[in-house]
Amino acid sequence: MLYLESLKDAEDIFKALSTPMRLRIMELIYKQELSMNDLAEALGLTNSAISLHVSKLESAGLVTIHTTSGKRGIMKIVKPVYSRMLVDMAPHSKPRHCYQDDISVGHFTACDIHPTCGLATIDHIIGELDDPRTFSFPDRFQAEILWIAWGNITYSFPNRLSAGQTLQELHISFEISSECPEVNEDYPSDIYFSINGISLGKWISPGDYGERKGIISPSWWPELLNQYGLLKTLIIKSDGTFIDGTHKISNVTIDDLHIDYNSTINFTFSVPKDTTNCGGMTLFGEKFGDYNQSIRVKAYYNKPEDMYM
Repeated sequence: MLYLESLKDAEDIFKALSTPMRLRIMELIYKQELSMNDLAEALGLTNSAISLHVSKLESAGLVTIHTTSGKRGIMKIVKPVYSRMLVDMAPHSKPRHCYQDDISVGHFTACDIHPTCGLATIDHIIGELDDPRTFSFPDRFQAEILWIAWGNITYSFPNRLSAGQTLQELHISFEISSECPEVNEDYPSDIYFSINGISLGKWISPGDYGERKGIISPSWWPELLNQYGLLKTLIIKSDGTFIDGTHKISNVTIDDLHIDYNSTINFTFSVPKDTTNCGGMTLFGEKFGDYNQSIRVKAYYNKPEDMYM
């Protein structure tokens, strides 16, 4: 999901979608995988015209172009980046201060791992598949993908608050899917989230996606392993905890976490063995899957002087 905090932030998106032809392009690429030539033929446009429209969509971050070999040479496949978009249209009454950090999937601080499981860098699989010991190997810090059948993984997030600053919201986004031996599009998994031991609720992953290669995954990556996930954003704010801003998963608020400038922020993904849908978990980093980002943390906070504005 793409989350935009204001109409100003969404300006480039609205411009890119301001013509009926580009809206039609977006509709078509969500239905099936299409190349630039396919789009030109379907819409009755010249190749130069379709290139111009797709370029506008790409500049706005709405599509990516994936080059692959075809029967008639190199094909440029146009793929959508986001399945949903949320825009805050009402202006915020107070200034929104924010800091952001990207955490690599291999930079976990604690874990309890059970097979099937594994990690891989951009170049190779670390150690042997289904060996939990590989999660302690030094090269796990270079991991760009990891997967577990059940257990938990904890990340320590930076706390950049200063004395007197008050945390207002936490946004944590990540590309994620289930973990099935080989792949299975219909393989639900209950994935739970917590911060400092406080449960935030769960999200049910629909499946382990492998009908195609991940857009940014390396070419050597085996087809029978996890290919891509869904980009999800966990938001903890004053009225509860949400997935993608609209689906409430618990009543836990940002105040319930009691985070100040002295606090540690330990965030845990977990798949309990005894949960209803024990379908594992896969986390995709910056160089695997469909989205070129690691685990992204955005913390919104108030400064003391904001109280008097």
